[in-house]
Amino acid sequence: MKTAVEELSPTRVRLTVEVPFEELNESLQAAYRKVAQQVRVPGFRPGKVPARIIEQRFGRAVVLEETLNDALPKLYGQAVDETDLFPVAQPEIEVTKIDDGQQVEFTAEVDVRPAFDVPSYDGAEIVVDSAAVTDEDVAVQLEALRQRFATLTGVERAAAAGDYVVMDLRAEINGENLEEQQAADVSYEVGAGSVLQGLDDALEGLSAGEEKTFSTTLVGGENAGEEADVIINVKSVKEKVLPELDDEFAQLASEFDTLDELKESIGGQIRRNKLIDQVTQARERAVEALLEKIDIPLPESALKAEVDARKHNLDHQIGDSGLSREAYFRLYQTTEEERLAEFDTNAARALKTGFVLDKIVKAEEIGVSEQELTNFVVQRAMQMGVAPNQLAQHLAENEQLPLAMMEIVREKAKTVVGDAAHVVDGDGNEVDLKAIYAELAPEAQETAAADAAVSGAVAE
Repeated sequence: MKTAVEELSPTRVRLTVEVPFEELNESLQAAYRKVAQQVRVPGFRPGKVPARIIEQRFGRAVVLEETLNDALPKLYGQAVDETDLFPVAQPEIEVTKIDDGQQVEFTAEVDVRPAFDVPSYDGAEIVVDSAAVTDEDVAVQLEALRQRFATLTGVERAAAAGDYVVMDLRAEINGENLEEQQAADVSYEVGAGSVLQGLDDALEGLSAGEEKTFSTTLVGGENAGEEADVIINVKSVKEKVLPELDDEFAQLASEFDTLDELKESIGGQIRRNKLIDQVTQARERAVEALLEKIDIPLPESALKAEVDARKHNLDHQIGDSGLSREAYFRLYQTTEEERLAEFDTNAARALKTGFVLDKIVKAEEIGVSEQELTNFVVQRAMQMGVAPNQLAQHLAENEQLPLAMMEIVREKAKTVVGDAAHVVDGDGNEVDLKAIYAELAPEAQETAAADAAVSGAVAE
């Protein structure tokens, strides 16, 4: 087999492949067997029709067509391997010459990863956030903990922002009650920001036993997007009462006996989280700095596939939310146009990042051990709330293990780039990533094991 490569653009090539006919022999014999199974010839059992009879009755062209259908995908793959190309889409294959018994020629046009060089990433200057723990940091976490242990107490006054109300709701259009747009005994925090526009304003100032009607646009159900009158009936108003910050609270909210011990523990966890953030930021920002040095043309088909995948996921999210498209984007304080523009930018960035990381994986000869793959499956299963064995079986049955391995080696490539950088925090202090690995995973004696432990914490 002889292959010639013609560059049509930096991201698209045409392969011209010449194949001696004898290299088609295996596919030719398979074609005879397949056609023999499909045809019926008097005097012969199915599958036992001789080749010469098939050609006499149905023509040589039928056999050649079946031969090429079987052979071309294999020959194309072989040509790609020989030319060291990396296709990113399905090829457009055209048979350009058939010299029966002598030679077959075909062309394959396909989008490929562009050729580029990765500049040195040693010593890149990277700035990350400080890991210093402040009193304010601890106070914020303590306040969040107080909120978790708050109690609700009924009050004899009008509802205000931050109060909780229990209410009945129903909706009407032109005086007609909408059966699916009603709910009883709904608990809601006033001011929380409902997708039902106008609800918070309507609730403020209402007391238990009072009713109010306001107009709004329905966000779900058959009448989503239509204007309706919503009637709310407040059944009770409760205010949130926070516990005092003292030793008794520490005993209630934790395993510690004193508030000082609780604060010390919270400070330690904050530091751990900030150290993990420093590792993550160092890796991500080092890769970002590297990307800024590289100009890579992106294959249109791969870019379109990346954008389409994001659009597909968005449609699923909107469908699962039960909201109208308008209400969904209002909930996330954005517009559909803004989200789609983000898709274009983020898809291009993701594609470029993948190309660069894969180059680094190859240059650094990064691989995946069995233990690393196991750790990946366990961590991902925890995030998804499924059993690790179940996820492993799903990945294997759906041939997604190569994708999982690619994700692992790309993360390891990020680590290589991050570790090669010169990292300082916002205060100008040098950040020693290896010292962070040792602090976060003191039980891991080897650097690789420590980094794996940190990577697991980052993933969580």
